[in-house]
Amino acid sequence: MKTKLLPLSRWTAFLFLPVLVVLSFTSCEDEVETTYTYRTQVPLFLEVNTFREADILIEPGKPLDNPGKIYIYGDYLLISEPDKGIHILDNTNPATPKNINFINIPGTMDLAINSNVLYADNYVDLLAFDITNPKDIKLLKREEDVFPNLYSNEETGTIVVYKDTLITSTQANMHLGHWGRPATRLDFFANASGMESRAVSQNYGQGGSMARFTLLGGHLYAVDDNHLRIFNVELPDDPKFTSEILLGWGIETIFPFKDKLFIGSMTGMHIYDASTPSDPKKMAEYQHITACDPVVVNDEYAFVTLRSGTGCRMGIDELHVLDIINPYQPVLLKKYPMENPHGLGLAGDYLYIAEGKHGLKSFNVSNVFAIGDNLVEHLKDLRSVDIIPGPKSLIVIGPDGVCQFDYTNPEKLKKLSCINVTFR
Repeated sequence: MKTKLLPLSRWTAFLFLPVLVVLSFTSCEDEVETTYTYRTQVPLFLEVNTFREADILIEPGKPLDNPGKIYIYGDYLLISEPDKGIHILDNTNPATPKNINFINIPGTMDLAINSNVLYADNYVDLLAFDITNPKDIKLLKREEDVFPNLYSNEETGTIVVYKDTLITSTQANMHLGHWGRPATRLDFFANASGMESRAVSQNYGQGGSMARFTLLGGHLYAVDDNHLRIFNVELPDDPKFTSEILLGWGIETIFPFKDKLFIGSMTGMHIYDASTPSDPKKMAEYQHITACDPVVVNDEYAFVTLRSGTGCRMGIDELHVLDIINPYQPVLLKKYPMENPHGLGLAGDYLYIAEGKHGLKSFNVSNVFAIGDNLVEHLKDLRSVDIIPGPKSLIVIGPDGVCQFDYTNPEKLKKLSCINVTFR
């Protein structure tokens, strides 16, 4: 019998692709050999001078290919393209967003905006751009060597970055060595808010719950797998790295609320007092089973999603609700089963949860002990990764693109627009 290939569909790096299965039969025996296709990342070595000496290009608006983080600033919507750059859109009317331009920034993942100054990572450096006129963007400053976790050799100025690639194997579960990133089976679903506080005379934007950059009290905070890094941005166009705090391992997200920082990790939620912005102090840590973990909060409660998946150490799929009235002693009040929760957004009594390939859910959380009984909507066809409840619209990002909804009636979302991924 001839070898038969099952069809391979093309998706984005955020979500799964169907597994490629090769069935081989002999004429005399019923033997089946299964070949699995994985997405993994292989290391590439790059000299820092290579990207520091290259021009940062401002290009015309281009189609969305692989959406990463979302951020809103005034009438503008920004969408990161991991490792490639940042799309800037005029979102004056969320029903008709207009693509303005694209900032080509190799090695970028996160962003934040303070008083018309855009901060973005460029591998190991932090860049600051003047976006007062989004059609005439200017690079203001490069703060070098502030994200040293990428270095493989600081003396020679060599960093290691990873490139997506596909490999095949007869192993059902494959793990690579020290330099290779964990391989992800393509038949499995894999990994890929609130308004930020305002410092006096500074104007911050708004990020999602999956953000690794945030702003508070004239300071930019950035987390990597192990550290919280602190930058003084009281002069927005002159960011200065000041210090770092070792947090542990598996750090994933950061969310600001009033004078506190809530940091999500694979093992729990850290709470830091940032009333002295230059010197945050640890208040408490809530620990849970190993799983991916973004968080949003209000004055009384923290809402934490835990999800399973290859990159999440095969954890659990739940929503945890914590009492944080005393932030030094957070108390778990209730756990709710979920399907595969990613980012989340809180607007008044309504909590929006991105359930990955399972869609978008909204809950009335006025009674935190009955959230499971108060599912408001479930948009099953909207694959979602993160959410921003913005002043004009509810913005939802996923592997298929970015959609905006009118949520003035939180009981019934009304779709305004979608910017779809353009497959190449």
